[in-house]
Amino acid sequence: MQHSSRSSRLLTAGTAAAVSVLLLTSCTSSKRHTAPTPTRTSSSTAATSAPSSPASPTATPSPASIAFSDCSSQFQTAIGGSRAKKMTFSCGKLSVPLDYAKPAGNTIQLFVLKVHPKAQRQRIGSLLVNPGGPGGSGVNLAAGLVNALSDDVFNHFDLVGFDPRGVGLSQPLQCIPDREKDRLAAADPDVRTAAGQAQARAASQAVARACVAKYGSGLGQYNTEETARDMDLIRQAVGDSKLNYLGFSYGTRLGAAYAHQFPTHVRAEVLDGALDPVTSELAQDEQQTKAFEQAFDQFAADCMARPACAVLGNPRAVVTSMIAAADRQPIHSSRDGETRVATGGIVTIGVLSALYDQSDWTSLGNALISAEHGDAAGLFTLADTYLERDEDTGHYSNIMDANLAVNCNDSRLKVTDALVAGEARQWIAKYPIFGRNAAASLYSCY
Repeated sequence: MQHSSRSSRLLTAGTAAAVSVLLLTSCTSSKRHTAPTPTRTSSSTAATSAPSSPASPTATPSPASIAFSDCSSQFQTAIGGSRAKKMTFSCGKLSVPLDYAKPAGNTIQLFVLKVHPKAQRQRIGSLLVNPGGPGGSGVNLAAGLVNALSDDVFNHFDLVGFDPRGVGLSQPLQCIPDREKDRLAAADPDVRTAAGQAQARAASQAVARACVAKYGSGLGQYNTEETARDMDLIRQAVGDSKLNYLGFSYGTRLGAAYAHQFPTHVRAEVLDGALDPVTSELAQDEQQTKAFEQAFDQFAADCMARPACAVLGNPRAVVTSMIAAADRQPIHSSRDGETRVATGGIVTIGVLSALYDQSDWTSLGNALISAEHGDAAGLFTLADTYLERDEDTGHYSNIMDANLAVNCNDSRLKVTDALVAGEARQWIAKYPIFGRNAAASLYSCY
């Protein structure tokens, strides 16, 4: 599936606990984070994000270079473990054109992390990684992979992660204030109705206007095609003649866009959870919604087989009922200082968040049992992890902002009220837990 990514902000968090979330990022999705109802997939197709012919070599400035500096102590402390102590971590920034059609114009800086063993043998080159999103941090993914990849990989490759343009530490887009993100996450409009459509439209338009007012015409350059060009400059800057790449979910679309533009620059690509480049945006949205429903059924079967979780009863009936009830009367949380209440939107996101990894199923079961007894603290924890919201400060990463910008710049879907209402009726009938959220997300680029 595509996130969003659940990567934590390693450089600002600076704790091993923060890094523990990073490995989950490798299963992130790229569902467009919608204004009214954020989810984790990208519904654009690879074809819409790539040019009709490979890019001309003259379109990318050369040579590219990165002045790396040692940042080992910070990352070793944050990651922990004996493996990290054997690694050298180097941090640097790469200047790239904001608009590759104007290579001498404005530039932006990308944050790049390079990791390799202090005693590396048989080096072949670098392995560039991307976790998905769009909006996931490749820096965090690289840090999280330090304890996951084999010695054999590290003996042959430097691990390179970068925050894509507009993401994390690469001049992040910041369109939506934290309080507004809280409101958008809680929203649960029923877009089968005129009132629900108006609510979803208004929320999406308010976010878009704020973003355009802040960034102007340059906002259009935050897209998959330009990010793929950035990757080629990174390849040059780390001294590789050809690219080695590992991408998950939306990262597979990014890898495909790179291969399309620079077919002679690829040594090897691994595209995990690949998006079908010829499937329509609506079909991709429906496929992901169906997959979430199927994943929920797997959780439900596991829950009913475990005595501690089976006390919940029928998980599907419980969640369906809970979403509707929470929209009428939101659920309070026992967490100290928590002022939010959990609407149906929060219940949906909390459940969805736990379906990316079976290790989260116990937490989901416990959260649902607690919510049945009037305490939404567990659901908020799951939702906040998915949305990259710090529970202590209430501050979000910019994954919603970047996800919206990239997906909307890539999208070619023409959204109308009639189209959304029609899909909503079908999807809610077929996918009773996630269909409503998915249908509302169609308005994100309205």
